[in-house]
Amino acid sequence: MPGGTITLKQLTKRFGDQTAVDGISLEVEGGEFFSLLGPSGCGKTTTLRMVAGFEEPTSGEIILDGSDVGHLPPNKRKVNTVFQSYALFPFLDVADNVAFGLRYQGCSKAEAKTRVGEALELVQLTSYEKRRPGQLSGGQQQRVALARALVLRPSVLLLDEPLGALDAKLRRSLQVELKALQEQVGITFLYVTHDQEEALTMSDRLAVMSNGRIAQLGTPRVVYEEPADAYVADFLGVSNLMDATVTRSGSPSQPCEVTIGDFKVAAGCGTVTASGPVKIAIRPERVSLFGFEETGANRVPGMVERNVFLGNATQVVVRLAAGVSLQALVQNDGGAYVFEAGSPVQVHLPADALRVLAPGDSSVAEIREETFGDVSPALA
Repeated sequence: MPGGTITLKQLTKRFGDQTAVDGISLEVEGGEFFSLLGPSGCGKTTTLRMVAGFEEPTSGEIILDGSDVGHLPPNKRKVNTVFQSYALFPFLDVADNVAFGLRYQGCSKAEAKTRVGEALELVQLTSYEKRRPGQLSGGQQQRVALARALVLRPSVLLLDEPLGALDAKLRRSLQVELKALQEQVGITFLYVTHDQEEALTMSDRLAVMSNGRIAQLGTPRVVYEEPADAYVADFLGVSNLMDATVTRSGSPSQPCEVTIGDFKVAAGCGTVTASGPVKIAIRPERVSLFGFEETGANRVPGMVERNVFLGNATQVVVRLAAGVSLQALVQNDGGAYVFEAGSPVQVHLPADALRVLAPGDSSVAEIREETFGDVSPALA
């Protein structure tokens, strides 16, 4: 379906003296799966509600396919919304729930029946049209809500944490299905979530939000591997964040030298031209463990504090000799596991994975507490 380009220009929303959305600007391309990612209170849902027409901007513009719709009511915009609570009518069967909005579009009964059939086929529920919502599983109800939105043929589909009420296994399965569905119908999806896995799995691009602003915008791979600052590194996935000091600044072609306690290592990513105190970050999957007798560059001695068996990998919490704890992820390849608790090890921090970050955001600790309450104390 053509169209579906969304442009936000200095979009702002205030509630009294509180600023929920603080002058954000971005462009979502037609047919793109774009996610707004962030913790509770960061402004992502308020942004979605303004695009939907449920909230009016304090200032700024919302442009849909070249037209400013910022002050139009929801029914005058070619958008539709799927909420976390599916809001299905319990007294209507699946087909009537899906067809509900068509009665306001002046469709004939024959056209409505055809479009409902097409929508149910898209979400693989063609044999469920006579069932009531109470006879469906959570995942099936979610598909009905999607069909009800898609049957109206919007230019943009807005999704406000639609998988949040589902169990973890079903949520992962539907992430793949939802992305495949978006590619099939070809319309723009604007997706709001606090779940990093959802955003990474489904998005073509995403915006990480903080305090009503966009902290970083880009593809999932770029934002994950090249976080702009400590806030993004800490929020998107698990990241080892450490205090360090730059003892020799680098250049775009030369890594800098940093010290972690008394140990010097090279860091080749991020703001390598920095000097003085900085934060450095490395993902657990890029940390390697070796026997204590091993030697080589960018190795720091440490001791294994504990292991957490995850099935396909083992999460290893290591305390470095510098006093810092970090996580490593050791893949379970079938070999003998040798890094038992109490084992001395050499921790390899590859220069091309060690990132020097811009000065940290003060909200990083708050994000940890709110969003990562169940992660390893090594990151707390």
